[in-house]
Amino acid sequence: MNVVDILHEAVRLEASDVILSAGAPITYHVHGRLVTGSRDRTLTDKESETLAYQLLRPDQKKTFETEKELDLSFHLKDVARFRVSVYRQRGTVAAVLRIVPLVIPHYRAIGIQETLLLKLLNTPSGLILVTGPTGAGKSTTVASLLDHLNTDWSTPRHIITIEDPIEFLLDSRVCVIDQRELGPDTKSYVAGLRSALRQMPHIIFVGEMRDRETMEVALTAAETGNLVISTLSTQSAARTINRVIDVFPLQDQVEIRARLALTLKAVISQVLLPRQDVSGRVAAREIMFVTGSIANLIREGKIHQINNVMAGSFSDGMVLMDDSLMQLQRDGVVSLGDVLPRLQDKQRTRELMKSA
Repeated sequence: MNVVDILHEAVRLEASDVILSAGAPITYHVHGRLVTGSRDRTLTDKESETLAYQLLRPDQKKTFETEKELDLSFHLKDVARFRVSVYRQRGTVAAVLRIVPLVIPHYRAIGIQETLLLKLLNTPSGLILVTGPTGAGKSTTVASLLDHLNTDWSTPRHIITIEDPIEFLLDSRVCVIDQRELGPDTKSYVAGLRSALRQMPHIIFVGEMRDRETMEVALTAAETGNLVISTLSTQSAARTINRVIDVFPLQDQVEIRARLALTLKAVISQVLLPRQDVSGRVAAREIMFVTGSIANLIREGKIHQINNVMAGSFSDGMVLMDDSLMQLQRDGVVSLGDVLPRLQDKQRTRELMKSA
């Protein structure tokens, strides 16, 4: 079996992910649903290991056999790039591959309005967070923003990315872009961030804020005049703020709230849903900008009141996730069945169910 043939098939199917696991058939994640190759043809332990090892260089294979898991990128010329996670399960080798297109989608193609784009990219400094569950298209959204800066923006910037691994490749055009990968280029997000502060950055993209130390350095970078963009696996603006605060010890949280109130500029939370009008998926997005009112709520620890402020701030470009979901359903883009489980307002859920 050849893993390259499987990857070609994944691209043909417009899959977002491929799962290679012993005891299961080759499985593709297509527009939000799992599709198997041949149900009566499951991978043996040896086949799963062979396919996964075809993705690894000798040094990566050695690292994997020591660490039992490994994240890496794999490039298939003129086809796609792949973010690969190789791991062991029940004594066998398995892998999940995320397909990363060679062409970065235009911001309009992924549903970002120009007013939102301009507001984000005209932010001179501070922290912007793009959040959502795994597979919600966070990296695609950030890549689209950076690509627009690098293609259609009049002011050159120095952009430094720190990723694990590098997903979309960004060539220097209008901007000078340095992409650093954990492992080959830097030891950790924290090390890369600290180093970036001495490299004259205008924009720093941190692939993911995984721990307290990374969040601490990212806040410092934002406070010192840089625009820092990062991602978190949270599902709303309020939960994102709570997640950052809760990572820190209780005695430090007053200070962290004060720092967040000053440095956080926007939170874009998104989720992908299967379309019912055409083939593919569409993003529903919650958009929060840190206005004076929201900054005060963060500072005072009244995070639970943020949704109320957002609900009355449509003119400032803010959108609650429930409103975004319901608008997509009203427009016939997504089905009611896909919207209902994601609504946070129970009253709205009941009203929708009654009207169905």
